[in-house]
This record gives sequence, C-alpha cells and structure tokens, in this order.
Amino acid sequence: MKYFFFDIDGTLTNIHTGKVVPSAVETIRQLQKNGYFVAIATGRAHYKSLAIAEEAGIHNLVTNGGAALTIDDQMVCNIPLDKEKALRIIHEAEEKGFGVLVAFEDSIKVFMKNHLFIDQVGERKEPTEYIYKPDMNYEDLENIYKIYISVSTEQEYKLVHRDLLTNLRFIPDYLTYQHDQKDKGIRDMMDYLHADYKDVVVFGDAENDIVMFQKEWTCIAMGNGYPPLLQIADYVTDAAEDDGILNACRHFKWI
Repeated sequence: MKYFFFDIDGTLTNIHTGKVVPSAVETIRQLQKNGYFVAIATGRAHYKSLAIAEEAGIHNLVTNGGAALTIDDQMVCNIPLDKEKALRIIHEAEEKGFGVLVAFEDSIKVFMKNHLFIDQVGERKEPTEYIYKPDMNYEDLENIYKIYISVSTEQEYKLVHRDLLTNLRFIPDYLTYQHDQKDKGIRDMMDYLHADYKDVVVFGDAENDIVMFQKEWTCIAMGNGYPPLLQIADYVTDAAEDDGILNACRHFKWI
C-alpha cells in the first residue's frame, strides 16, 4: 500500500498556466482505482486548495503548510500559529510603524486595524478581501492563522522578534507568517491512518518542497523543479506539463 502526497503548483498544475495537468488527473484516478491513498500536500490555506482538489478528484489534504488535515473531505484539524509568539510579533511590528494584516479564519479575508499595510506596499498579489476593524483586539482572537507585515528585506532587522515564528518572503515588500512543516503534516496524516512512513511517496518541484523530501519515504521531483530539490530526490521525472506524474507512476509500476 502506498500513500501519495502531491504538491500543487508546478506538480499537479502546469507552472506556466496554473491549470491542472490532464494526465495527472487520469493518473490520480488510476491510483485510487488501484487502492492507493492519494492526497495533496501544500503550503496553501485549506480554502485555497479546495478547487484544485475537486478538479483533481482528491479528497484528502495536508494544507496550511502541514497544520491542517482533511480526510475524505472532512477537516480533522487546522492548527493556528502559537498565539503568544504571534502577539509579540504583531505588537512589535505596530510599535515600529509597520503595517499588519491578520488572518484568523480559513477564508479569503484578512483583518486590519488601519490601512498602513496597503499604504506602505499596496494590495497583496493574490485575491484578498480586506476587512477594516479599527477596534480589533488581537488578544481576543481565538486563532491566528497567518500574519502579513509590510517590512522590506532591508528593514526587517528592526523586528527583533521576527523569527519567533516561521516567516517566508513570497513578495519582496512584506513578510508572511505561516506554518511551513509539510513533512510534519504528512507524518500526522500517516499517524492518523496508522500507516507506515516508509510507504509515503511525495511529489514536488519547488524550494518549499524540500521540507517534505525526507529519507523516510520516496521522494519524486518534477524535471522542471528547483535544482537543489532535484539533487536530493530519489527519482526525477519529467516536467508536470510533460506528463511527469503519469510517467513516474508508470516507471514504478503503480499504474
């Protein structure tokens, strides 16, 4: 029995068009028909993964950078950021004049006490609904899933507490705080299923997929992927748009 975990961007999808690769969908259907477990493993929030999952016919997901698990279309957990550390980061950013956006639910919405973030760096480069809430008290929030701080690379040294939580710089103008432990999410999924880690197979292509390329299981890199990822992969297949998933599964005789 194998347990397959697929990254989305550049793995299930064509990196140039953002569209799901048709041969990948057919491969997933055949894997499921053969009795294999198939899941998505992505840094995306849960809500941002659902359309791709539906198109690909996948019902199990590791999302939110490994913090959220969905099995048979039912979310079983979605772990927020450590609240105490998140609050320290937020308060320091505000005290030093940097704009802050906070996501405290699994949705397209981000909340802000002022318009400083947008004034400093403009709107985010992905669909976002901005909710202006000047009376928001961060301490009263039950969960904090993501934080965005409008600090440049040159100025981030001013944030003494910036590394209390994992942060990524997808855009030069601001930091994103979110989980980045897809490997832990995969292990949690396998523990939930009472399955052996050695039966895991992961597919990925990008720098942020390195974390899930672990020696405990089989790691397959897409041929168009991040060069250091290719170097640590157990097998390098073709680019996603060149039927990389299909060809790898045929190579290993999983289909």
